[in-house]
Amino acid sequence: MNRKLLTVLLLLAPPTLAGADSQWVLGQSTLTYHVSHPLHQSEGVSHAARGKGVCHAGQCDFLIAAPVKSFDSADSNRDLHMLQVTRGAQFPMVTVRIGLPEAALASATILCDLEIQFAGQTARYKQVPFQKVTQGNETRISGTIPATLSDFKLDPPSFLGVSVKNEVPVRVEMTWRPL
Repeated sequence: MNRKLLTVLLLLAPPTLAGADSQWVLGQSTLTYHVSHPLHQSEGVSHAARGKGVCHAGQCDFLIAAPVKSFDSADSNRDLHMLQVTRGAQFPMVTVRIGLPEAALASATILCDLEIQFAGQTARYKQVPFQKVTQGNETRISGTIPATLSDFKLDPPSFLGVSVKNEVPVRVEMTWRPL
């Protein structure tokens, strides 16, 4: 009897020792881009991002997507111009892919390699720091993506003949929950 119990335990142990797969879902999000012009500053905010993540065999892969038209700067003319400049009708979604070792999730600061598809272009950012705070069943992630217009081959829009700065940092605040 003891031998059968030991055999059953040994057969069941490998999946447990290898670590169970985990899945994550994006609960809430705030994505904020910042545009700087010598005469004014502006921001566009979206709360419409959706995302999921899967951790398997020590590797985690996350996918986040937001409609380009969901960014609101509180100026409908500016938002319409942003859609034109970014070719939002042709490329309606911005997507972010993140791959990282599952062990990285244990740290308070997570360094992520990002692949962002936006305006028909793909840009990669290495070792972008995000802060992680876990409370109960929720994990909050915050950080800034150092995006530029040239990363996506976008011509800087101008106002009164003066172009906006190339830098368009995107502030990220997200709350993830395990499934």
